[in-house]
Amino acid sequence: MRSLARSAERVRLTRDFFARDTREVARDLLGCVLVRVLPDGTRLSGRIVETEAYRPGDAAMHAYRRKTARNAPMFMAPGTAYVYFTYGMHFCFNISTEAEGVPAAVLVRALEPLEGIAIMHLHRGVHVPESALCRGPANLCKALAIDRAFSGYDMLQPHSVLFVEASEDEALPWSVKTSPRIGVGGDELARSVPWRYYFAAHPCVSGPPALRR
Repeated sequence: MRSLARSAERVRLTRDFFARDTREVARDLLGCVLVRVLPDGTRLSGRIVETEAYRPGDAAMHAYRRKTARNAPMFMAPGTAYVYFTYGMHFCFNISTEAEGVPAAVLVRALEPLEGIAIMHLHRGVHVPESALCRGPANLCKALAIDRAFSGYDMLQPHSVLFVEASEDEALPWSVKTSPRIGVGGDELARSVPWRYYFAAHPCVSGPPALRR
């Protein structure tokens, strides 16, 4: 069951929501709304349509071998943002899960844009269809102006400018499917576990066509 707290705007997820098995959190985040509030108060938001789970003992997880300055947010209180830089050009956004001190997180891979779409287009700086604005973790971060400055940010703190709201739709029209995660390394188990969760056939889901159906 989703654990919720009423905000001044809508219903936000509480820390208890994130303090669970990462696989459950990754699945339950589908349909929820990621919100980024800009300095001028403008809301950018999108419905979460694709996630991946990373858990203790997982050879694909950044904290698999040891804790470092880079992956430290994965050990922080559930609901902490973990943003890392990859390929020398892209940011990827994760949310810590399970218990404080336990390295685990959900990677948010794709959103369906809802609010601030014109600004998202400006942030992307390229002409793409609306469905592609937040398709893939790097594009998501560009569209919502999420960078490494947010790594270690407590998304549950008062007056947070980055948080997750519950879905207002009780019955969304997409079925949930799973698959192996996309582009991960590690051992054979890490490459094969079905810890990617997504809305089947949703136009905003990332990955090759076979992994969108």
